[in-house]
Amino acid sequence: MARKTKGRPISGWVVIDKPAGVTSTSVVGKVRWAFDAQKAGHAGTLDPAATGVLAVALGEATKTVPFVTDAMKSYRFMVRFGQATDTDDAEGTVIATRDARPTDAQIEEALVAFRGDIEQVPPQYSAVKVEGERAYDIARAGEAMDLAARPLFVETLRMIRRPDDDTAEFEMVCGKGGYVRSIARDLGAALGCLGHVVWLRREWSGPFRAEAGLGLAQIEELARTPELDAYLLPVETGLTDLPELPLAPDGAVRLRNGNPGRVLSSRAAPGETAWASFEGRPVAVGTYMGGELHPSRVFNL
Repeated sequence: MARKTKGRPISGWVVIDKPAGVTSTSVVGKVRWAFDAQKAGHAGTLDPAATGVLAVALGEATKTVPFVTDAMKSYRFMVRFGQATDTDDAEGTVIATRDARPTDAQIEEALVAFRGDIEQVPPQYSAVKVEGERAYDIARAGEAMDLAARPLFVETLRMIRRPDDDTAEFEMVCGKGGYVRSIARDLGAALGCLGHVVWLRREWSGPFRAEAGLGLAQIEELARTPELDAYLLPVETGLTDLPELPLAPDGAVRLRNGNPGRVLSSRAAPGETAWASFEGRPVAVGTYMGGELHPSRVFNL
């Protein structure tokens, strides 16, 4: 006899305004417990010291996580000049110092090289896998690694405040896989003064905004109540960057069985990833071809 899955078969998205000092994994666990959900995941890890948007997916919404992870994101962060740390943020140990401090003009000039399509080496303390191990586990063991550079699209990166000679506040909008700590480290190196992140906040991620997020205190206060369920966003919130294709009735039946389904109209180009709906509910995500959606993920809603 198959074991019964614990929890409710509840599906949707929950926006959390993550506080500093907790891991993304622990936040997901708290949310899953509060909703008594069978399944939970998140779209884009935040470092324990970071704050801001952590989008948590419950149930069938976990099938849309990759599309939120791929979406553009916005960060605000403070850089401390004159010090490099082993973690590239204020949580780490200072490993080098410099007396030089950049002028505003020098910072503005250096930022040009960090916009557009760039190559970025992840921090030594990161979740990147190296021969099956997480980089942060290897770094904690005292081993240095030569991590490969990864492509990153930076739409905007600008200095918004200069409190003093030692620090500057920045705003960045970037694509998937960006490490703000690497931006701070590499900007400090380019300026010849070193640098690390003092604090970091993710203001939005795809369709999710920090100002609309729940705090952990609210999650705990409303846990296991209908009032908490009212904060659950629809599964399709995670698909806002994809075209929606309305289905014919026969197309909905075929898609639910994992087969290509006929759509009534399409805003998608041939070969484009899209999602199909029937009577206002998401049925599947897949590839649009020849008047049909060919499913890669089917929702059980």
